[in-house]
Amino acid sequence: MPAPLADRIRPTSLDEVVGQRELLGEGRPLRRIIESGHIPNMIFYGSSGVGKTTVARIIAENANMQLCKLNGTSASVNDIKDIISQTDTLMGYNGILLYLDEIQYLNKKQQQSLLEYIENGKITLISSTTENPYFYVYNAIISRSTVFEFKPITPEDIIPAIKRAFQLAADDIGMKLRLEPGVVEHIARGCGGDVRKSINTVELCALSADNDGETLTVRMDIVKTLTQRSNMRYDRAGDEHYDELSALQKSIRGSDPDAAIFYAAKLLEAGDIISLCRRLLVIASEDIGLAYPQAITIAKACVDSALQLGIPEARIPLADAVILLATAPKSNSAYLAVDAALSDIRKGITGDFPRHLQNKHFDGEGAAVKGQHYLYPHNYPNHWVEQQYLPDSLKDKTYYTYGENKNEQASKAYWDKIKGR
Repeated sequence: MPAPLADRIRPTSLDEVVGQRELLGEGRPLRRIIESGHIPNMIFYGSSGVGKTTVARIIAENANMQLCKLNGTSASVNDIKDIISQTDTLMGYNGILLYLDEIQYLNKKQQQSLLEYIENGKITLISSTTENPYFYVYNAIISRSTVFEFKPITPEDIIPAIKRAFQLAADDIGMKLRLEPGVVEHIARGCGGDVRKSINTVELCALSADNDGETLTVRMDIVKTLTQRSNMRYDRAGDEHYDELSALQKSIRGSDPDAAIFYAAKLLEAGDIISLCRRLLVIASEDIGLAYPQAITIAKACVDSALQLGIPEARIPLADAVILLATAPKSNSAYLAVDAALSDIRKGITGDFPRHLQNKHFDGEGAAVKGQHYLYPHNYPNHWVEQQYLPDSLKDKTYYTYGENKNEQASKAYWDKIKGR
């Protein structure tokens, strides 16, 4: 059975690697490290199909060291022990280069078992991960490694690889190749920066192409069918999920309705309306807040409508909420106030309730001051009377500062007048 097309056109040298010019271009840091011949411990971090495994393999295959490979999805403690056992043998004389793919799937104990040998240089670790290593990789390994982030590949960089893959597919069956205009560019745009996905799409297109015995013809309508959802790079349990939600909230906070609706649309296309609904409810209170408090109830109404309607109609009320929140005035004054209060509480800065706020109506014989002496604000003009509400240790503390928006400034002006300030 022939190997997948993506494996057969995998680069064998750094010059053949698609994209990653910031890391692998002439004079760039990672290329210089590789060409020096002194390979340090490294962690390659990035999305799938951006060249992490390819570059690691190129380094491993050109190193003058015993090469061992493990995949975090299937590696066991015994697999790691087998590699460690080679460090004091003739095979490990020049050191062992361990290529560990998907390191995030190893538990802490498995990762710790490598530490001593990474530390003394008997094992050089090159690992790759699709998740943020600072969350998923043991800190002691990160401190002994250099992290390189691999970025998604641009469509322009992917085009040459797609053309090579199509030609190889045609050569395999000894036929001429004809691509309808726009086929290559459409695949390059539709793969979401994933080279492997683009080559897999090429393989599918070649298998379903028109074949007259002499020429392999790849039609645009077939390509569109095979790539209609291939540009979705989304994992509800991974970094990509939280990056989408972060981009959405920051776009709304930055009052950019175009960016906000774009990120919301990506979540909708992925079918993840629950995460979108939850984040919109958070944004309404955290970022719009008291500048336009009605936004909180409007966002809730839109979310309720969306959950009752389901996809595809849910997109309409959710779009209303996204654009409303993006174009609404902004205030995080309540958010800052509650976090400041929580900070004091967690530090133990609390104190007893003022006597007049306690739910007590009987004073014991030992009470120094008899009576609760609570002043009922509704008995006074404008329903306000001055008295202390915070504990004595915090009586001069200010947690809430009025925002500069029209709504909060109107409230401030009202209370400044009532309180005679």
